[in-house]
Amino acid sequence: MNIDVLTLFPEMFESTVGASMLGRAQEKGLLNVTLTNIRDYTQDKHNKTDEYPFGGGTGMVMMPDPVFRSLRAVDAGRKKIVYMSPKGRILDQEKIEELSDIDDLVILCGHYEGIDERILEGWDIEEISIGDYILTGGEPAAIVLIDTVARMIPGVLGDSAGIMDESVYSGLLEYPQYTKPREYEGMAVPEVLLSGDHEKVRLWNFEKALTVTLERRPDMFRKFVENADGLSKAEKKIVEKVLQLV
Repeated sequence: MNIDVLTLFPEMFESTVGASMLGRAQEKGLLNVTLTNIRDYTQDKHNKTDEYPFGGGTGMVMMPDPVFRSLRAVDAGRKKIVYMSPKGRILDQEKIEELSDIDDLVILCGHYEGIDERILEGWDIEEISIGDYILTGGEPAAIVLIDTVARMIPGVLGDSAGIMDESVYSGLLEYPQYTKPREYEGMAVPEVLLSGDHEKVRLWNFEKALTVTLERRPDMFRKFVENADGLSKAEKKIVEKVLQLV
């Protein structure tokens, strides 16, 4: 997957996209992230990219020309373009999976008070938000998008089956996890996890995932129960048990 990031602050990405999972994915040739500084495409001697908005208002707005020129420089017309914006569709698992199937993705990062509307009008751009809050710029949101999309690319994470067992992907929040030592400051690891009985452990994990989801995300819990086709008899009993807590 090739990702072009258009930004005024490429340095915000350098340590992130070159480290850990994203760095290894690029070393393997599974992911290629190219950073383009929008400032390099200004035609102003001061590399000016922003201006006061017509009609008044606070803050500055990114001007269309540098952004148009940078989009053309990465041949964005033949690629999928997304703009990180609080006005966009909330990034969810469905959208993440959709984007992970794209070979060439362009991510435009706004800054200041946003971008000139003609950028959106002149290009086929989808606006995407990572939540109902405001950031200082689109860069942190773009990093979230890159990270979560990259995880879905085959080969980026070693165990593709394990990906779907993780929180949210499975439709439930993740069950509690424990490691050594078996007891720490009076707190012990649940005995079932030490039993060696894989089926008992799996069902315990399933029950805990249901319980945590019910407590913290009842909306997600309801959706899971409504679409819980194909559960085993033992799993159905656990669902009925947890439903009694509602």
